[in-house]
Amino acid sequence: MTAKIFVDTNILVYAYDRSEPEKQRQAALILDKLALSGLGVISSQVMAEFFVTVTRKISAPLAPDSAYQRLENYQQSWEILDVTPAIVLEAARGVRDYQFGFWDAQIWATAHLNQIAAIFSEDFNVGAVVEGVRFVNPLTADFQVEDWLGLAR
Repeated sequence: MTAKIFVDTNILVYAYDRSEPEKQRQAALILDKLALSGLGVISSQVMAEFFVTVTRKISAPLAPDSAYQRLENYQQSWEILDVTPAIVLEAARGVRDYQFGFWDAQIWATAHLNQIAAIFSEDFNVGAVVEGVRFVNPLTADFQVEDWLGLAR
């Protein structure tokens, strides 16, 4: 069985954020390798957050048409998980039990309920494991995506 890796919005955004060239390069490399391996997973929440962020919140925003095309590419080449009522309820439990912010809790809940053991994100308590879900910052200098692909196979 191949282990999937959930990718948080910030990693997708960095691939298009020219104000952070090193993070942009690393994020693009990670996303390419996850797409080629078939191990990358995102959610409908991540897609929505990505669109809003890259069209409004980065220093050189994408045109809506360009961001739309990126979403189409992700839809065609990545596994996309829906946010369900069960995920919303689990996210509320994550807020209650682990003091996550709600949107981060929903990322965790999506991974947790879909039995995905790793979330690549810059936003969580890196290295922490919550109910079997590990938070990994793939933008650190010593991170090697190949290590994760090797472990996942």
